Amino acid sequence: MASLHDLWFILVAVLFVGFFFLEGFDFGVGMATRFLGHNELERRVLINTIGPFWDANEVWLLTGAGAIFAAFPNWYATMLSGYYIPFVIVLLALMGRGVAFEFRGKVDHLKWVKVWDWVVFFGSLIPPFVLGVLFTTLFRGMPIDADMNIHAHLSDYINVYSVLGGVTVTLLCFQHGLMFITLRTIGDLQQRARQMAQKIMGVVFVAVLAFAALSAYETDMFTRRGEITIPLVVLTVICFMLAALFIRKKKDGWTFAMTGAGLALTVGMIFISLFPRVMVSSIQSAFDLTVANASSGDYSLKVMSIAALTLLPFVIGSQIWSYYVFRKRVSHKEPMTY
Repeated sequence: MASLHDLWFILVAVLFVGFFFLEGFDFGVGMATRFLGHNELERRVLINTIGPFWDANEVWLLTGAGAIFAAFPNWYATMLSGYYIPFVIVLLALMGRGVAFEFRGKVDHLKWVKVWDWVVFFGSLIPPFVLGVLFTTLFRGMPIDADMNIHAHLSDYINVYSVLGGVTVTLLCFQHGLMFITLRTIGDLQQRARQMAQKIMGVVFVAVLAFAALSAYETDMFTRRGEITIPLVVLTVICFMLAALFIRKKKDGWTFAMTGAGLALTVGMIFISLFPRVMVSSIQSAFDLTVANASSGDYSLKVMSIAALTLLPFVIGSQIWSYYVFRKRVSHKEPMTY
């Protein structure tokens, strides 16, 4: 029978999978503004496709971090101290992007808008890359000692495997965002988004396969839980094969579902491979942080579980409702907020 700390690990995993699925297409749309938006009007249309959703989607990251803080304080302390600078970079990028969404239309001046458009682009590019690097190193292992302190060098953060992980996550988000654009726009912009998504499909597929292959060498993904992770890798490959098929048939909804599923499975596999660990020590396995030695007390977890089960349905319901209310496609002929 699963314990409360096991259940909270699952909840944390679900929150981060949800974050990458939802905020992933936000990041992708933000990156696409530099490639698809040929003029100011088209960039406005692109930004307005995610206008009603981006801030709520970011809440999944905050909730995930909050869940780690409350349920696994030792994990939070070790990770935040070891990854302080990367997390600051991510937060600054997210804050800059949010400010850019609001400020770009406040002054009708070309240079003003251009500056904030670049902030939108880099604010959408940096977080998925840095988070991809972070999760990859978390999964690969960091030099954590017996006192749960990280003593890392630059090479522990930046190496071939971690950079590949960052690039893979970024490409997955970009493609996911392009497919979201096809669902939210019409006409030439929609067609160009579909064509670009089709062009990069092969690159994304190769990146995912390369990441899986290098994971087999750098980590214990396929040795500890191979009975789960190997079928999931196969399922991920099938998702992208189906996405390539659906996009040729212009079935944008199904393509979006497949790219989202591929992204979710990629992130989910990291958590599945980690469990019951939450951070891997590259010094020795005895120093690994696990759901048992990193968690809060049973009473705290019990109170948190009651609160989460009570409030979570309302939060999810309100977000589903917002997607339903703003389901209409965005056009330059319609009033735009951003």
